[in-house]
Amino acid sequence: MTTVEPPGAGPTPAAPAPPERSLLGPAARNDPYAFYRTLREEHPLLWDDRLEAWLVSRYADVVPALGDPRLVGPRRGTCCGPGTVHCVQEYSAPESAFDVLREVCARTAYVLARRIAGRQEADLVEEFCRWLPTGTIAAATGLSYGAVMGRPYGGPVRSRAAAPCATDLGRRRGGTGVALLAARCADQAALTGQAIASLMANLLENPEQLELVKAVPALIGQAWDESLRRNPPVHVVLRRVIRDVAISGATIPAGAAVALLVGAATRDPDRFADPDTFDLHRANPGGLAFGPADCPAARVAELQADCAVNALLTAMPGLRPADGFEAVECGLLTRAPRLLLIRPS
Repeated sequence: MTTVEPPGAGPTPAAPAPPERSLLGPAARNDPYAFYRTLREEHPLLWDDRLEAWLVSRYADVVPALGDPRLVGPRRGTCCGPGTVHCVQEYSAPESAFDVLREVCARTAYVLARRIAGRQEADLVEEFCRWLPTGTIAAATGLSYGAVMGRPYGGPVRSRAAAPCATDLGRRRGGTGVALLAARCADQAALTGQAIASLMANLLENPEQLELVKAVPALIGQAWDESLRRNPPVHVVLRRVIRDVAISGATIPAGAAVALLVGAATRDPDRFADPDTFDLHRANPGGLAFGPADCPAARVAELQADCAVNALLTAMPGLRPADGFEAVECGLLTRAPRLLLIRPS
C-alpha cells in the first residue's frame, strides 16, 4: 500500500489546484453532483491544494472513514454527527419525553402552516422550515429563539416551569422531561430545518410521491430517509488524521486533513441504484446525516419532519410549487434550498 503525501509537501508550497479539481472551485460550486461524479469515477482519493485536504468521495471509503478513530474532527455539540455508528449521547430520554415533544412540535407546525395557508404565494424555507425546529425547542424549554440558535442575549423568555414537562437543566443527576431532551438537541436545529426544506423540495418536485404521502402518511418516514440520502444537509465532513490510515488503496499520513464527501457518497451508483432519483420506496437508503437511528437528536429530527409534512398537507392539501419555480441548493459544507416558493392552494 502506498503512503501518499500532498504534492509539494517539501519546503516549496504546492501550486493551487486547477479550479475544476478543487472543492472550492467553480465546477463544485456550480454543479456539485457532477463534480462528485467525476471524483468518484476518476479521482476517488484526490489532494485538493486550495482546500489543503484529501478529498474522499466513494461510499465504500467515506463510511468507514467517518467512524475511524484515527480521523478526528472539531469538538461537536451534545449529540451525533454524520455517519456516527454509536450514539455519543449518554442521556437516555424516556419515551414520554419524545411523545410530549411531538405534541409540542405538532402544535408549532400547525400554527406556522396556518399562517401561510391563506397566501397566494409563500416561501417555505423562510416562513416554515427555519422556524419549526427552533420554535419547537424554544417552546419545550422556555428559552428564546436567540438562545436556541446560540445568539448572545438570548435568555429565557418565560419561566422554565412554564415549559412542558420542564426539568432543571442543571441537575447533575439528569432530567427526565422534554425540556432536557429538547435542549440536548438544540445544536441541530438549523441543520434539521435545512433537511426539512430539502424533504419538501423533493416531494414538491415529485408530485406522484407527494400524493402517495398524502394518502398514506406512514410513508413520511421513508420519504425522510430517502431525502437525507439524496440531499443530505451535511455534504462535507472535515477530519484530521492523527495516525496513519488506509483510505482508497493508499495510506494517508498523520497530520493530513481529509474532507469526507458525504454528498458524493450518498449518490454513489456502486451503493445505490439510480442514485440521482428520489424514490421513497428505496430499500435501505443508508443515510449518513444525523447519526444512528437510536440517537435522540436523530429521532427528534425525524419526528419534526413528520410533524412538518403532516401540518403542511393538512393546512394546504393543494400545496404545489409556485408557477415556474425550481428549487436550487446552496452551500458548501452544508447544502439546502434557500428559497422554496409554493402556492398553498
